[in-house]
Amino acid sequence: MNLELNGKTAVVTGASRGIGFAVAEEFLREGANVFICARNSGELENAVDQLLKTAAAFGGSICGLELDGTKEASMEALAEKAASLNGSIDAWVNNIGTNRKRTGDFYTEQELDSLINVNYKSCVFGTQAAVKYMKTKGGSIVNISSLAAHAATAVRSNIYASMKAAVIAYTQTTAAEYAPFGIRVNAVLPGYTRTPLVESGFSKETLDALLHNNILNRMAMPEEIAKPVVFLSSQAASYITAAELEVTGGHVKVLNARDCWDGFR
Repeated sequence: MNLELNGKTAVVTGASRGIGFAVAEEFLREGANVFICARNSGELENAVDQLLKTAAAFGGSICGLELDGTKEASMEALAEKAASLNGSIDAWVNNIGTNRKRTGDFYTEQELDSLINVNYKSCVFGTQAAVKYMKTKGGSIVNISSLAAHAATAVRSNIYASMKAAVIAYTQTTAAEYAPFGIRVNAVLPGYTRTPLVESGFSKETLDALLHNNILNRMAMPEEIAKPVVFLSSQAASYITAAELEVTGGHVKVLNARDCWDGFR
């Protein structure tokens, strides 16, 4: 399918690795001009070096900015830089997020503020920055939520689900608010995906147990999340807004999913 993204301007936040990197690469494969950001300068530089090869192969361009995506001014600067290319932004993906277990029985104020800043405020500030440059020509915003918004997680990380649910609520309200400007806003809910964050946070035994309730009986690869994100960012999805797209391999849709696989071994 030709998604007609050649020459379009796309921004992906938190894209030095994992899902964000895969989304940036997929935009480049469609010929888009891509702007990414990250806080870690070394990881950002490495990501840009890798993405330059894809950009060269498909005719797009890549630009990386080192910044703190939890700050309003940083998101404004990123949007201004991206819009300087042709005066507008066509697609914006709010991908910044993390989940860390609290250190004690209860969250400290510092832990709580950090998690809310990364998982929610970055989405709000990113959206607000993007909208300023989309109001004249329209555009698409995709927010990366999580399966946890529908199937909550606990064990020293019990606010992660509520923050990802907040991202969905924010997606729906902004979709309505900005529809008159031709701006669509959707959310993608990844399941367990082979990213550095997931693989460093779970043992092999834990992941194997979690996948007992996964219909496809495996984790996703980052590019399997990226393709739906880029689709939603394109005019191929022109009648889709305020949607929640689960990309989870059918996780927790069937309680005995592993039994189906065991029967064929």
